[in-house]
Amino acid sequence: MHEPRPTRARSALAAAAGAPRSLPHLGWAPRAAAALVVGCLAGALVSASARDEEAPAPAEPTALAHVAALGRIEPQRGVYRLSGPPRPAVVIESLEVEEGDRVERGRVLAVLQGIALERAELARFQAETAHAEHELARQSQLRRGAAASDVAFETARLARDVARANLARAEAELELSRVRSPVDGQVLKIHAREGERVGSEGILEIGATGSMYAVAEVYETDVGRVRVGQRARVSSPAFGRALAGSVERIGLRIGRLDVLGTDPVADTDARVVEVEVRLDEPEPAARLTNLRVDVLFEP
Repeated sequence: MHEPRPTRARSALAAAAGAPRSLPHLGWAPRAAAALVVGCLAGALVSASARDEEAPAPAEPTALAHVAALGRIEPQRGVYRLSGPPRPAVVIESLEVEEGDRVERGRVLAVLQGIALERAELARFQAETAHAEHELARQSQLRRGAAASDVAFETARLARDVARANLARAEAELELSRVRSPVDGQVLKIHAREGERVGSEGILEIGATGSMYAVAEVYETDVGRVRVGQRARVSSPAFGRALAGSVERIGLRIGRLDVLGTDPVADTDARVVEVEVRLDEPEPAARLTNLRVDVLFEP
C-alpha cells in the first residue's frame, strides 16, 4: 500500500511549524511598552528615594522666646490699710497727714477720740505708782529697824507691783489712740477725717513707694519659663516709655486671674501665678499704685 504524497500545502505548513516564528510587525510592540513602563516606575522610585535622602528632617517646634502677662503696679510689700485699735467704735480726733505726704516709720498719722481720758488715767496711775514706791521704801526702812512686820512690807510691795501694772496698761491704752506709720512711705489714700467714725475701709492707706513693683499674673503653663533675676519690661500708656526691672519673687500659690485686659474673649477663669518684678526706676510708678500694665519677660 502506497503512502500519500505530501501536498504542497502540507509541506508549507510543516515548514512553518518547524521554523521559528517571527512577527516583525506585531511581536515587538507589547515588549517595548512593558519595558517602558518598568523603566518609568524604576526611575520614579529612584527619584523619590533621592528626594527623601536630600530633604531635611522637619524642624521641631521651638519654644516661645518671650513670656507676656498682665500685671498691676504696687509698692514694696503692697498697700498698708491702717484701721486703728480693735475697739467697738473708733472716731478720728485729729488727722496729722494729707494724701501724698511722705512719712517715716513711727510717725503719728492720726489721733483717736478718747485720748484725753487716757491721758488722765495715765497721770492717775503715775501718781499711784509714785506713792506705792514711796510707801514700799518706808516699810523697808521700818523693817530693818524692827518697827514694821513682814506682813506690812509684803503688802506695800504688792501695792507697788499693782500700781506699776496699772501704769503700764494706761501707757499702752494711750499709745493705741495714736496711729503710727509702719513703714517709710507715702500716704496713698485717706478714708476718714476728723470727727468721722472709722469704717471697713480703715483710716488711710500707705505704701513704701521708695521701691515699686509690677505684680505680673503669669499663666501656670508659662511660669516654668520665668526665673528669679530674669529681666522684664513693664509698659503702660501712663509711663510714656517702657520701664525695666528684674524678677525678685515667684509666688508659691496658683490663683485666678485678677487683672483683666481689654480682650472680650479672654479667659477670666485662667489660673495664674503672681510674679513680682522690681522696677529699676520707681519714680515714674510711685504715684500710680494699682495701674494695669503689660509685662514682657525677656528670654
